[in-house]
Formats: sequence, structure tokens, C-alpha cells
Amino acid sequence: MFLVRGAAVLTVLTLTLSAPSRAEVRPSGPLDMSVLIATHYRVAPNQPYLMAAGWTGRLDLYLPRRPKPGPMPVALLFHGGGWVSGNKDEIALDVVPYLAMGIAVANVDYRLAATAPAPAAVQDARCALRWVVRHATEYGLDTNKVVTVGSSAGGHLALIAAFAPESAGFDDLCPGNEPMHVSAVINFFGISDVAELLQPPHMRDFAVGWMGNAPNRDDLARRLSPLTYVDKDVPAVFSAHGQADPIVPFEQSKRLHAALTAAGVPNRLYPIPRGGHGEFTGDEVLLVNRAVHDFLVKRGVIHAGRSPLLQ
Repeated sequence: MFLVRGAAVLTVLTLTLSAPSRAEVRPSGPLDMSVLIATHYRVAPNQPYLMAAGWTGRLDLYLPRRPKPGPMPVALLFHGGGWVSGNKDEIALDVVPYLAMGIAVANVDYRLAATAPAPAAVQDARCALRWVVRHATEYGLDTNKVVTVGSSAGGHLALIAAFAPESAGFDDLCPGNEPMHVSAVINFFGISDVAELLQPPHMRDFAVGWMGNAPNRDDLARRLSPLTYVDKDVPAVFSAHGQADPIVPFEQSKRLHAALTAAGVPNRLYPIPRGGHGEFTGDEVLLVNRAVHDFLVKRGVIHAGRSPLLQ
């Protein structure tokens, strides 16, 4: 009997020593986190959200493989490129930080100037937002925790999609009565004043090209500018911008920050000294993304503490 018990005890001890408990396993670097993200999420690619004049707008939806009870936050991601170039596939890896925070992502393509000039890209951004809200229940998304994200022209679209009221006239291609509430905007060196880029000293060819030959160009530029719609009801905004940006003047983010603050809107401007147009050091990128995380925690979009990937 003693020998049997001893063998049993030895077996238990052997199993205990050879099979570490789950509590002892923690990610120790980028490889571990990348494995967790890859195994926790799936992609529903090229979901059509709009058809307009023979063009089909599509988005890639990044979702958990095994959804947990309850809806999850969702971020709409818009690529940059001055409204004249770029596509969602080029920034596919930009979804990773949001997945790591436990946020589903819709990575959006939109019409570029060669396909349709302004305001087409803004109409598309609004329609992508409506599609996400309309399909939230189907995909387990929380319409009370919607974030829009973008860089440069994508930052502009993230802002205007969240700020523009229905009365702005950008929703005609996708009418609906769903409340399109955005909780926060993450704006990386985005354009907040389109008109400034249409004339010296800050005139930019890409902005002029996007506007095309619209006869009411000045009025349209005002309607397309997020600054036009700032009031107490717009969502909270985090802006990161290089102070030496040669493409989108840093002053645009300063003016947006001042307008939001005057309206009583929670916001943060994260200036990057000597930073160019998205040309930041590795340390700066890490610090900015930590600040984004903290901002979203404060806004109640995500929770502080343990990564959702470990739960």
C-alpha cells in the first residue's frame, strides 16, 4: 500500500513539475504577443459596405475567433495618402495595437480622387461607419464603444466621419436611422482644415487634386473640414503630430486642440518634437501608442490592467 501511494505521489509530482500551470505562462516579448494575436483573431476580408457608380467599397473586419460574452469595442481604420493614393492592404499591420487592446477593427478602403473627387471619400467614411453600426449585433460589436482612427488624410476621415452631422449632407449614399455615435477619435497628424491646403503658403497638390474642379470649392472645403463641426457634442479626440511636419502643418492640430478645449470636449494633443510626417523614432512610436491606450482607458472604451489576450 505504501509503495502504491508513493508511486502515486511521485507521479503527481512529476506531472506537476513537467506541466507548468497556465498562471506561470506570461508573454515575454513581441514573438509571444504576435502568437497570441494570430491565434485569437480572424479576418473577414473585403466585406462590401457600399456600391456607388460601379465602385464597391470594402472593408476587412478583424474579429475574435472565440468571442467572449458581450459586445466588444470596434475601431474603424482609414489609410492615408492625401485622398489620392493608398489602400487598406498597405496598412494591414496597423490593426495590431488595437487587437492587442481587445478592440475589433474594420480596415476601410474608400474612393480616391482618380475614381471620384471630394466629397466621395467622406461619404464613404460615413457609410463605412453606418455599416459597422448596422452590423454590430451580427459581429458582436459595441455601438457605445466605436473609435475612428487614421493617419494624414485618414486622420481627416476619422475626424469628419465622427464629427459630421446628418445635416452636413454626406449620408445620401447610405441613408438610415441608426445613431452613429463615436466614442473617441485617434487622429495621427490628420487634416482638420482642408481650405488651408488649397492656397499659399500651405497649398498642397494632393488637396487641390482631391477637390477637382468643383465650382463651389471654398464652400465645399469648409464643409469637409472637421474644424467646422467642433462643438460640445463631438467625441473625444487624441491627436499626435510631428512639430516639423512638412506636409500637414502642426498648427492644424494646435487649432483643433484649442477649438475642442474651448468647446469643453475631452482631448489631448501629443506633440512630437522634430517629428516629420509620420517619421517618428521607435521610442516615439511606443510612447504615442501607450498614450493612445491610456486615452482610451480614460474614455471607458477599454479597461486598464491585464491584456484581453490573456483572459
